[in-house]
Amino acid sequence: MLRFVLVFVLLQAVLFGAELTPWAQQYFVVPWTTALARIATGLVTLFDPDVVAAGKVIRSTANGFAVSIEAGCNGVEATIVLLAAMLAFPAPWKNRLIGLAAGIVAVQSLNVVRVISLFYLGQWSAALFELAHLYVWQALIMLDVLVVWLIWVRTLPRPADGDDAGPPPAATPAAA
Repeated sequence: MLRFVLVFVLLQAVLFGAELTPWAQQYFVVPWTTALARIATGLVTLFDPDVVAAGKVIRSTANGFAVSIEAGCNGVEATIVLLAAMLAFPAPWKNRLIGLAAGIVAVQSLNVVRVISLFYLGQWSAALFELAHLYVWQALIMLDVLVVWLIWVRTLPRPADGDDAGPPPAATPAAA
């Protein structure tokens, strides 16, 4: 357990540090945030054609309201926490890769719902937008990371009997 915690914290430090580098921002974070805006806008335009994306901004052409997807709202940080947890936990690599693929899709899918809901909530009530943005959705996204990780841990293969019990006891001579 101590090993997991130490590796988890170390991986987060490295990944969060790497995320802040100009290279990661230019080649990963900004393109991902722009793609997130396009994905959310693409889904919204299925029922509301008055919405456009420009970079990381989603805007209503009907009323001019817009939201900008900033750091912390693009799901990158939540994905880093999930990545660190799955990589730090002792598991076969095949299970880690499958878990990461499914987990990233789950976290980012919920984040798309988050962005869309905040876009419409902001048009309805600035006070509720702030509450949902700063507290409700932050907690829900991190809860999603925890739930995804817990489900993944439960799907891992169990060690076979005796695999984690150490070497078998020494044979004792039979009593005559």
